[in-house]
Amino acid sequence: MTAAAAGEVVQKLDSLYEFERAPVTPDRLQPGSHFAGLFSGEHVAATEFVIGALLVSFGASARDIVLGLLLGNLLAVLSWTLVCAPIAVATRLTLYWYLRKIAGPGVTLVYNLCNAVLYCILAGAMITVSASAVRLPFGIPAQTHWYPEDLRFVLVVLVVGAVVVTLAILGFERLAEFAVVCSPWMFLMFVAGAVVMLPALASVLPDGRIDGLADLWTIANQTIWKGASQHASGGLGFWHVVSFAWVCNLAMHVGLSDMALFRFAPRASYGLFSAFGMYLGHYLAWITAGVMGAAAAFVAQKPLTALDSGDIASQALGISGALAVVVAGWTTANPTLYRAGLALQVVSPGWPRWKVTLIAGAITTLMACSPFVFTRLLDFVGVYGLLLMPVGAIVFVEHWIFPRLGFTQFWASRRGLTVSWPALVAWFASVGVGIWLWQSGTLHLFFLALPVWLLTALLYVAFAGVAGARGAPSPGGEERPVATAAAARAQSPARGPRTAVGKVSGLVALATLVACLVLPLWVYRASPAEWAGRLASFKAWVLGVTAVYFVAGVLWMSEERKRRQAGR
Repeated sequence: MTAAAAGEVVQKLDSLYEFERAPVTPDRLQPGSHFAGLFSGEHVAATEFVIGALLVSFGASARDIVLGLLLGNLLAVLSWTLVCAPIAVATRLTLYWYLRKIAGPGVTLVYNLCNAVLYCILAGAMITVSASAVRLPFGIPAQTHWYPEDLRFVLVVLVVGAVVVTLAILGFERLAEFAVVCSPWMFLMFVAGAVVMLPALASVLPDGRIDGLADLWTIANQTIWKGASQHASGGLGFWHVVSFAWVCNLAMHVGLSDMALFRFAPRASYGLFSAFGMYLGHYLAWITAGVMGAAAAFVAQKPLTALDSGDIASQALGISGALAVVVAGWTTANPTLYRAGLALQVVSPGWPRWKVTLIAGAITTLMACSPFVFTRLLDFVGVYGLLLMPVGAIVFVEHWIFPRLGFTQFWASRRGLTVSWPALVAWFASVGVGIWLWQSGTLHLFFLALPVWLLTALLYVAFAGVAGARGAPSPGGEERPVATAAAARAQSPARGPRTAVGKVSGLVALATLVACLVLPLWVYRASPAEWAGRLASFKAWVLGVTAVYFVAGVLWMSEERKRRQAGR
């Protein structure tokens, strides 16, 4: 590449400005479909194969799964809608820059470094899971240990990581478009995989056939969620499942990290779009992944813990299953790495977001070469939420509680403090207490969120009062960002007329999605003697349908982008 061409590439990347250090303006707010697609894409993910299988092997019962996930995911949706989205819409800032106003650059530096590292680890887990599917055509063995066992797997991770980093650099709108295309197909792959594999588990029934809901419930209790743990740490009960479903994304909603996404939302009610991720992903996808995992282990005559995501998906869906794992990993790793880039940019002022994201992506990809997070994912998401969530409590208190107590908002930045010691001490002390409660066996890791949040809030109010937050602000301080009336009332952007190409490609994409729903039912209704043959045919047909869907889906999205641009 010539110097002139390289300079042109850098100039284009520098133009990918997304209000990293300033409030989002009303003309850049995004439609609801983008949030629905982004949440669906991020949470109908490759890690759902991992978590769904882990919930089986950790011994949760069928009742605990069905009802516990229903309640836990409702708590998560309400947390996004009532806690995170209102602050994001009011400020139009990322958490990283709003925290700087509240606690000073020193605390922000510590938080953002912790945040970025944990996000990189989480994104790395997604890349690892995607690579578990790409490895299959090359005959690379499953990577079920904390370290890589095959150099070829490392090379696969590097390629997958390069794709993820590229998409994260392109920014929010491109991430959302990618997710909108992928999400419906990914969700149907989870459903299809479970439906076609259910007959494999029907041997517990008297005639080996499933004839109704009662038979499904029998299979669920006797062959999938049996309430018997395969892990020495013990099983999971109802409240464990409820708590895990809530704390799984604790750093994003109560911890406010998803201010990075909801600053683009016209209204706080857009937090309800998180339900697309929680109920399509963290409810139905976890359940269907559990079905696929149990069935794959039964068919392969191996313990579930010896199978990775690629094994499970390919048993049910063939090449389409491997592709589903890859795409699902991308759609989760992309926004996670996007957040990591935003976090790191705050500690590297003057660097454009793309350059910081590139560096974060390189670190993430190197981490992904070792599947250690993949093997302990349930524990990691709990620790990850515990470490970051207290900062969300501090921001919540300063934003909503301080005005009601008569405290001065942004008192630390108004006084020119580099470090707000009340914020730092409240954060570290509450995390320390949480770790002690966990390690001493007083509380399970999944139950620490609420007491740690409340402790952080109380400590911060007390310490800030001692430090002078009750006093009058010093002259020359910063003012609180105020959302404009236009931003609060903004609607989805206007669009130009739909073209013939857009209409036809949309109809074709819809037809292929219907086919992805109908074909599994044909396999499901097979007799025990016909099942294996129909499953083999299904794997071939669904691959062809998938290819047509992505061609039509990409064409449709391209036309939709042109419509949005014409309407501006």
